[in-house]
Amino acid sequence: MSQKKQIHVNAFNMNCVGHIHHGLWTHPRDQSTRYNTLEYWTNIARILEKGLFDGIFIADVIGYYDVYQGGTDLTLRESIQLPVNNPWLLISAMAAVTEHIGFGVTATVGAEHPYTFARNVSTLDQATRGRLGWNIVTGYVDSGARGLGQDGLAAHDARYDRADDFLTLSYKLWEGSWEDDAVIADRASRVYARPDKVHPVQHEGPYYRANAIHMSEPSPQRTPVLFQAGTSERGIRFAGQHAEGIFIGAPNPAAARTASRRLRQAAADAGRDPSDLKIYVGLAVIPGHTEKEARDKYAEYLQHANPEAGLAHFSASTGIDFSQYGLDDPISYGPSNAIQSATQTARQQGWTRRQLLEQHKLGSRYTTVVGDPSQVADQLEQWIDEGEIDGFNLTRIVVPETYADFAELIVPELQNRGRYRTAYAEGTLRQKLFGRGDRLPDSHPAAQWRHAGVTA
Repeated sequence: MSQKKQIHVNAFNMNCVGHIHHGLWTHPRDQSTRYNTLEYWTNIARILEKGLFDGIFIADVIGYYDVYQGGTDLTLRESIQLPVNNPWLLISAMAAVTEHIGFGVTATVGAEHPYTFARNVSTLDQATRGRLGWNIVTGYVDSGARGLGQDGLAAHDARYDRADDFLTLSYKLWEGSWEDDAVIADRASRVYARPDKVHPVQHEGPYYRANAIHMSEPSPQRTPVLFQAGTSERGIRFAGQHAEGIFIGAPNPAAARTASRRLRQAAADAGRDPSDLKIYVGLAVIPGHTEKEARDKYAEYLQHANPEAGLAHFSASTGIDFSQYGLDDPISYGPSNAIQSATQTARQQGWTRRQLLEQHKLGSRYTTVVGDPSQVADQLEQWIDEGEIDGFNLTRIVVPETYADFAELIVPELQNRGRYRTAYAEGTLRQKLFGRGDRLPDSHPAAQWRHAGVTA
């Protein structure tokens, strides 16, 4: 009898008040207005570790949402990912109160430089003993580009071209500058690092150039676990080449299966093993001890949600100001320079503003699973088996209630079914996820930059 596929779960969050389910910050039990305190984050970290989550996946956006109604009034009133703070500065505090959970942290390529960014990553991977992941984002709002001194975002595919170059230089720094035995820390001979084992990186790319030694000695993983969330044609090609964890949106398991197969094929086309990918679907879960308790909780949450705020978020994702349309007017879904997959789905379905508001009744379009532990576990297993995915990014509704409920009610049920870990494995985040060691496999494009003596 074959072993059942284990279900991976990340807590999906953002360093802000309103993340995905807009309006829920008004719920009396929600603590997200404390997002700018360390205690808020360390409490979440402890809850997640107790629930044996893989990690916390922290989204980020450089910029703000000003498409809906042509401004930021609603964005500010409902705190639709504004204000939003730097997620990277939270990691040390959460790592200090935990031992195992991983940290998938978002950074936008266009707002960083590979030379300094590589040092930031190595520093945190060292400090967390190898628990760091990077969610690679190319940007999707013009407001952020304007804040960085540009007229607007570069063309969609060109942003991925820049990301390719960014990663190539980063790989050279992480994988090739310092050999594994460069650091000997020999007090007697007064040699900390052997000069013959540290090498300058040469890079002349279309977007970046460098001639320098990586400033940090090798971290446990060297390259962090690489996450990515783009599912446009160009995004899929990029994911197939680089990503280890891929975050997809799907309304049902059949759609997830289609996306998963395309992504795994893209990895194979890039010369990689398709099993080197972990694919996660974004999901909301509202459990109760009984079905009635879960349904009552869902109804309670609905009283605090703001569908219009959710639509304003979707406007930013598509680049379309839905406020200019009547409830049942046909909407013109033209070419988008924002999130192409979001616009493509809306265009194919021909959604009106009324339909979109109904979809955003919980402040978001995320698929929502409601029920007692057995009912929820049944649906999660269906997503895993029929959708051919590996796990979920569990989006928060009420903080920290969403995470605590999942840990208390759903994790034991999944454990009883042999679907969820009962204890953490030792090792780095990459080792925990794949069980094949701390470093990227030789089939990954980063491996080509390893210096002689740097092992997989």
